[in-house]
Amino acid sequence: MSPTQTFLIALRALARNKMRSALTTLGIIIGVAAVIAMVALGEGAKREVEDAFTSMGSNLLMVRSGSTARGGAFGGFGSMPSLTWGDLDAISEEAHAVRAAAPVLQTAAQAQSEEQNWNTNVTGTDAAFFAIRNWRIVRGTGFTDSDVESGTKVAVLGQTVVEKLFGTTFDPVGQSIRINNIPFQVIGVLDKKGQSHHGQDNDDTIIIPHATYQAKIKGGLQKFIPGIIMVSAISAEAAISAQMQISAILRDRHRLSASDDDDFSVRNLSEFASAQQQGTETLTTLLAAIAAVSLFVGGIGIMNIMLVSVTERTREIGLRMAVGAKPRHILAQFLVEALTLSLVGGLIGVILGLLTAGQLARAFGWPMLIRADIIVVSVIFSAVVGVVFGIYPARKASLLDPIEALRYE
Repeated sequence: MSPTQTFLIALRALARNKMRSALTTLGIIIGVAAVIAMVALGEGAKREVEDAFTSMGSNLLMVRSGSTARGGAFGGFGSMPSLTWGDLDAISEEAHAVRAAAPVLQTAAQAQSEEQNWNTNVTGTDAAFFAIRNWRIVRGTGFTDSDVESGTKVAVLGQTVVEKLFGTTFDPVGQSIRINNIPFQVIGVLDKKGQSHHGQDNDDTIIIPHATYQAKIKGGLQKFIPGIIMVSAISAEAAISAQMQISAILRDRHRLSASDDDDFSVRNLSEFASAQQQGTETLTTLLAAIAAVSLFVGGIGIMNIMLVSVTERTREIGLRMAVGAKPRHILAQFLVEALTLSLVGGLIGVILGLLTAGQLARAFGWPMLIRADIIVVSVIFSAVVGVVFGIYPARKASLLDPIEALRYE
């Protein structure tokens, strides 16, 4: 008997009991659909975490001033001035794992155009800030180091500020705005970044040179940086080295002994991003494992139905053997039936999983990332399940005695 004949006989047997065949594949369908949907949403969530931290900056570290302590009450990092402009220069020049460093001074201020006004976040920094934050300027230019040194009154606007002050279609480059009634010339517009992982609008900001910020917007102690130092490591792998080098430089510059606590903090956001990704990966793996249990249950369902089928078709099996069918032909027929059920269930499960993932992504606003390798593995695994759980009933059918089978009622 040829493989084609065996396959056609198996298909006819399955077609005679359409409802039972459909119910048999249900476990496989649910298992494969769950695996596809959970992995697609999990991978999408992982990508969203990556994008969120990429939008924050490249291999980012935050250096903050120390903490005050009065009467046992601690003010938290940043409450005691300890970082100086000399510290910033030392980090940029002496920390070999650091690609760039920039001060970040921030306050809320009222911005005005000729017709509109808007309360926004104003950031004083230098030219390295845009590279550290991976923030592209889509119109105009950014300010230069000479603008910072001379305290030029120039500004780069975020997209939200542009929309609120000028509208969505107007090009503000070259226009004049007032920040706390002080005139500034708009020289550039930043690319849209969207919300931060804290839910804040990154685009609701105005970036100006830090010397201008201190002279015109908000003064401070001349020696100390009234904000934080934002640092970009040369690579993700070098972030920990950069953190250690910055700590060593600052402890030496602040003359801290081995027993003294740091009067600053260095926070490695790359570690936080890695922890977030690991948590997402763990959750995705857990959900996929739970879904894989459905495939196992579906395999048991195939085995049970095939055993019932062997019992129901005992006389048919005996008749086929009596007219010349070999045990291997019977074994092959039942294996083909089990494999067909599992493969069809796997393919339907893939389609259902993709549709389910798409619906959930739209309903909850989650991203969805389809992995072709997971689809292929799911279909192959469903086929393996069909073969593995189909072997026992197929072998039982092939070992039937033809005479006893013909007598079976």
